[in-house]
Amino acid sequence: MTTQPMRVLVVDDEPLARARLCGLLSGLPLIDVVGEAGDGQAAIDACARLHPDAVLLDIAMPGMDGLAAARALANLQPRPAVVFCTAYDAHALSAFEAQALDYLVKPVRTERLAQALDKVRTYLAGRGAGRAAAQAGEPRARSQLCARLGGNLRMIPVDDIWFLQADEKYVVVHHARGEDLIEESLRSLETEFADRFVRIHRNCLVAREEITELRRSPEGHVHAVLRHGGTALEVSRRCLPHLREALQQL
Repeated sequence: MTTQPMRVLVVDDEPLARARLCGLLSGLPLIDVVGEAGDGQAAIDACARLHPDAVLLDIAMPGMDGLAAARALANLQPRPAVVFCTAYDAHALSAFEAQALDYLVKPVRTERLAQALDKVRTYLAGRGAGRAAAQAGEPRARSQLCARLGGNLRMIPVDDIWFLQADEKYVVVHHARGEDLIEESLRSLETEFADRFVRIHRNCLVAREEITELRRSPEGHVHAVLRHGGTALEVSRRCLPHLREALQQL
């Protein structure tokens, strides 16, 4: 990860809220607050001028709000990392859809802010690789999926996922911490994460490295035995040839 100071822009329509965030940031290592802004449009203008690495962004602001600003900032090259700092938790899903890295609820604690900035450092470290992939015309896959739990969100690292199973309009994510529902299609997930998951059935994708054995039952059905969870999943005849080929390449 970079050892250069992280350039941070603080955006909030309340001067006292900006001052408090700047005070918290001043106590953290390798942070350089390069500017402040009081609304979404001012944030966009400041980013174009100052090129910050990260933007701490309020949501409820007059004029252009934080969500609209985040969507506009996502088009900048290089794109600054956005961390929302808001008094409300009701906008969390919209925030992550706007490609935010994290979502902090006021009053922001120093420890929680430090965690968010660690995520930003990880993002910055990988930004060069992402830029090279983009120049080659290769979109980068996400590192996490987002599941809704009532009014809350859970971020699921893709590396922790064992398999994905379609269930009507949802996909059930089976992972190291349990199960969660996400509102995405299995086909889009297969396309995005083709290097990690392989289709074993029309309704199931499995992490390639999770499969330890293909086992045929006395009735002639083939099941994939997984490394974790003691699970054996049915493999369809249609998917079996491709699955065998994929496993031989591991």
